[in-house]
Amino acid sequence: MKHVTETAAPPGVVVHLDEADPAKHAAVLRNVSNLIAALEPEAEVELVVHGPAISLLLPGSPHTETLQALQQRGLTVDACNNTLRSEHITPEQLTPGAVIVPSGVAHLVLRQREGWAYLRP
Repeated sequence: MKHVTETAAPPGVVVHLDEADPAKHAAVLRNVSNLIAALEPEAEVELVVHGPAISLLLPGSPHTETLQALQQRGLTVDACNNTLRSEHITPEQLTPGAVIVPSGVAHLVLRQREGWAYLRP
């Protein structure tokens, strides 16, 4: 007879966002909110933002309050340093709490190699 034993929580979920459309940002943030709610309390969720999507993390984004509320619920927001450099954006311009990763796409690959689930809504 096999016995089911508890295992350590699986790696998290990494969510990929590289589009500038505010409607897409809203949809992705809804997906992230639902994901965190469904996986709590073990939910480890990262949103990797690069390319045109970096506008989500800048002043004037219509989603700043939603993003900050998700961060308070445990969301980690990763900003691509390659994008920051190419767009001449300083870290101080980003939403507070954003984590700068050297390369957004490389970070996605690294997380997948670590066993994280990949989601591109």
